[in-house]
Formats: sequence, C-alpha cells, structure tokens
Amino acid sequence: MAYDLSKFYSGLEKLEISLSQEQVEQFLAYYEMLTEKNKVMNLTAITEFEEVIEKHFLDRLSLVKAVSLKGRKLRLLDLGTGAGFPGIPLKIAYPEIEMVLMDSLNKRVLFLQEVTEKLRLEGIVSVHGRAEEMARKKEYRENFDLCVSRAVANLASLSEYCIPFVRTGGLFVSYKSGDVEEELGQSGRAVKLLGGSVRDVVKFQLPNTEMRRSLVVIEKVKPTPKAYPRKAGTPGKEPLR
Repeated sequence: MAYDLSKFYSGLEKLEISLSQEQVEQFLAYYEMLTEKNKVMNLTAITEFEEVIEKHFLDRLSLVKAVSLKGRKLRLLDLGTGAGFPGIPLKIAYPEIEMVLMDSLNKRVLFLQEVTEKLRLEGIVSVHGRAEEMARKKEYRENFDLCVSRAVANLASLSEYCIPFVRTGGLFVSYKSGDVEEELGQSGRAVKLLGGSVRDVVKFQLPNTEMRRSLVVIEKVKPTPKAYPRKAGTPGKEPLR
C-alpha cells in the first residue's frame, strides 16, 4: 500500500531527526502490525494513518526536545509501554539504545515480541510485570539511564512507579499534555522523597497540530528509599503527597 509520508517527513525535520529508508519501512511495518492486531485486541483507539503518524510516532519521538539521544548508548526503560509507545518508535529511530519494554498485560508483551522480531530490532526485550514488583528486582532497580512513560496517571504515582528504576544521575521523563503546573505542585514532595528533582519542563506544540505537550524531566539525585515503590496498587490509589 502507498502511504502519503509528507507529514511524517515534515514532522521529523522539525524534530531534527533523519531516518534511512529502512527505518521508514520499519515504521510502516509497525503501523500495519498495529492496525492488524488491533482488529482482535484493543491496543489503540487511533488507527487512521495520519493520526498514528502524529500522535503515536512524532509525539513519542518528541522526547528529543528534552533529552539528547543521537549516538548515545543509553539503557532505557519504557514503563507501561502498552502497544509499544514510546519505546518502539524511539528504538527504530535510535537503534543504539538498549531498550526494555515493560507492561502488566502479557498479551501486549507477546505482540511487542512479534513486532521486534518482524522488524529485526536488536538490543530490545519485552517484559511482563507490574512496576511495583519489578522495581524490587536487582536486575531492574536503579539500573537504567532513562525511564520514560506516557501512562495516564498523576505525576506523584508515576514517579513512584518510575524513579526506582533509574540510576542516580539518570532521568525519568513523563509525557504529559500541555498544562502540568497543578500536577507538578501536587507531586513535589513525592518526587523529592523518591530521590528525584524536577530539572526541566519542556513545552511544545505537536508538529502540524494544535495539540500542546509537556515533557517533565526529573533527575535522580539520590537512591530511592527501599520502602518504595509500595505494594501493588497502592501508588495509584494513594499517591504520595
């Protein structure tokens, strides 16, 4: 099938990302796998090609506005990855990143394993598990240079899920919509308690759209106390205040 890639190339140019033909083909193959699997499994409400390009591909690649990725061999965790966002787009664009995709639903993890195999992506694994349990495992706790999440949860809860995975000196970046001031205010104590410090909030408009976005950049400045994350379900129900 022939696709109109003009908006994709325009958005990539604005993000200063250049892709090879092979990488573009990987994005298209991913799109086709996503929409095909979505017929039998609820992966995304967004399936129209241009919308996927804008809201799933370019939006996820916008991480480059907050963190330098080019040529860096980072160990990155995409927590609550769902259908592979933002991890798969980031891995396609920056193949040198060592990537772990983590999700609590095994059906999604099996789909992601199919995707990485079909796209021949190397240095990427998909893991089934809850953040509260996985963050207590030695091979994951404080073991990543960068943790990213676009999960729909408040920043205090997300910080408790994500910060324990990040090494001291590393970063947790949360993808948020435009207005984050109230959330930032409410999560300040939690971020500090977990060993983090808000370093930056990068605000921008998604290319070719009216949608406003914020990337909240939290630096890990000291180890997370062993008490965190709390037991499964608690961070979501009772956010640290």
